Amino acid sequence: MGAAGSKLEKALGDQFPEGERYFGLENFGNTCYCNSVLQALYFCVPFREQLLEYYANNKNLGETEENLMTCLADLFTQISSQKKKTGVIAPKRFVQRVKKQNEYFRSYMHQDAHEFLNFLLNELVEVLEKESSAATSSPETSSASEKTANGPVHPQANGVRKEPLVTWVHKSFQGILTNETRCLRCETVTARDETFFDLSLDIEQNSSITSCLKNFSSTETLNAEDKFFCDKCCSLQEAQKRMKIKKPPHILVIHLKRFKYIEQLGRYKKLSYRVVFPLELKLNNTVDDADSEYSLFAVVVHVGSGPNHGHYVSLVKSHNHWLFFDDENVEMIDESTVQTFFGSAQEYSGNTDHGYILFYESLRW
Repeated sequence: MGAAGSKLEKALGDQFPEGERYFGLENFGNTCYCNSVLQALYFCVPFREQLLEYYANNKNLGETEENLMTCLADLFTQISSQKKKTGVIAPKRFVQRVKKQNEYFRSYMHQDAHEFLNFLLNELVEVLEKESSAATSSPETSSASEKTANGPVHPQANGVRKEPLVTWVHKSFQGILTNETRCLRCETVTARDETFFDLSLDIEQNSSITSCLKNFSSTETLNAEDKFFCDKCCSLQEAQKRMKIKKPPHILVIHLKRFKYIEQLGRYKKLSYRVVFPLELKLNNTVDDADSEYSLFAVVVHVGSGPNHGHYVSLVKSHNHWLFFDDENVEMIDESTVQTFFGSAQEYSGNTDHGYILFYESLRW
């Protein structure tokens, strides 16, 4: 990467951001799914800062048992504290830990970057929750562990069930959806909330993220065998159902469902559809109808024509520059290059590089 690194430094020149590091990640056979997601998360600045703080706090706590959180915090600290501005790092310890904790990622088969992202965020939450409950049961360590869970821990008082812990992972990525069902007989609306770390959207040919979000929140009529049991009518009734965003997250992660099971083929097929994702996104399918504005800062791209083989790369926006990360290689790209990853307008096209996971940051924070 020496030549590529110096090339990147030359390209940025005196615009190279103060204190920033642009490092490629070594691929251990089939770990591009992991590398592409790690680059997107590293340039998710609030998440990175919390991890670096976690590392600093835990370093002072003595020997913490190794887990995915400590390995990731160690990797991010390693990158951010490099003397050189560019280069390559081997995330060996982190990848070994991933494989140790989840047999799904042990094989040398092509893995899914979205499944990996989900696994990783849920594992990080689990580590913070365990640390928090350990802190509440052990008074001596409470002050130190509270720091790692990013906020005071509220123990059970007078037998009242305590609120679920909101970790800094939740604060970055978690949003709330509300599932509204309206009985068409009595007009009663039943609302059920559910949390999410990412939105998985069905896609169509020559569409956009805005139209995919509109479809996600479109009204569906429940009738015939799908009737809804209305508590007020005490019987099955026709109803209308729709999903809206009640609380938009700070970091909005959108997963485009590019791999679809085709019954006639008896297997999954990759949808190479052209789906336009804007650099600035307005979320308008929220409960309060207030537009939430977001800015795109990372894209995980799937390269390849099928679901069981291919490669992952990522595009990242850092200090108003766009960068292209392909395992060990890092290069600067023009903002206009982002649109070449929207997908293909024709099914059989030579272009197989398609945006798969999009990372947007709220402009309100």
